Amino acid sequence: MTPKVVVFGIDGVRFDTLQQAHTPHLDGIAATGFLTRTRIRDVNPTISGPCWATIATGVHADAHGILGNDLTGNHLADHPCFLAKATAAGYRSYAAAGWLPLLTDAQGGPVFRPHSFYTPPRPPGSHTGGDAESDQHTADHAAHALRGTDIDIAFVYIGQVDETGHDHGTGPEYRKAVEAADTCVGQVLDAIASRPGYDTETWTILAVTDHGHRDGGGHGGDSDLERTAWIAGSGPGLNPDTCAHVEHADIHALALRPLGL
Repeated sequence: MTPKVVVFGIDGVRFDTLQQAHTPHLDGIAATGFLTRTRIRDVNPTISGPCWATIATGVHADAHGILGNDLTGNHLADHPCFLAKATAAGYRSYAAAGWLPLLTDAQGGPVFRPHSFYTPPRPPGSHTGGDAESDQHTADHAAHALRGTDIDIAFVYIGQVDETGHDHGTGPEYRKAVEAADTCVGQVLDAIASRPGYDTETWTILAVTDHGHRDGGGHGGDSDLERTAWIAGSGPGLNPDTCAHVEHADIHALALRPLGL
């Protein structure tokens, strides 16, 4: 069986809201693998830049040097992301994300350096690319790429939950955004399942959020709501016993291990 990996990065999803929302696709990952809450280490601010950098590289802010959403002056060249390591080993890597610093040189990026990538057009009024329209473009492109292309490892970013939290707080609109993000995950998973060679492949699926939100929206502080993140995954060797204590920095190894790296 050929190993394949996809990592879903879903920005700003509170663990309690995840448990309350209707998320059948994320629930399905957890049911066949694991779901665990994790606390962001104190060395990392509860901000997207440092948290996604830790998820990508396996090291914390004191090593990668990112303390906010301006990534200028980082040490990412010394700590390649899991996509770059896979590419260097001869695997084909792919990423799709609306938040530009993840994949381009905007604001001192990129965090991820895949073999190929996609950034959707930013609609009017979106400051970050973390909106429902951008996420749908991302899901469409990722579904097309993962259905018909020989990709070995992928990262797919969904940002609308975080932007909704900032704009509308953590009430009903926020919960709807979590459910819409789950639909995007499902679209990509359905595309993977329809691959011509799916029956000869073994997929490791990971999903992770970077940080939480305060009641009413907002993050960057040290409250439990902001420092609580979560990780879900399914695939060979991933279960509640082996993954009970995984944290952000472990995503790097969990993504590479199926490829023998």
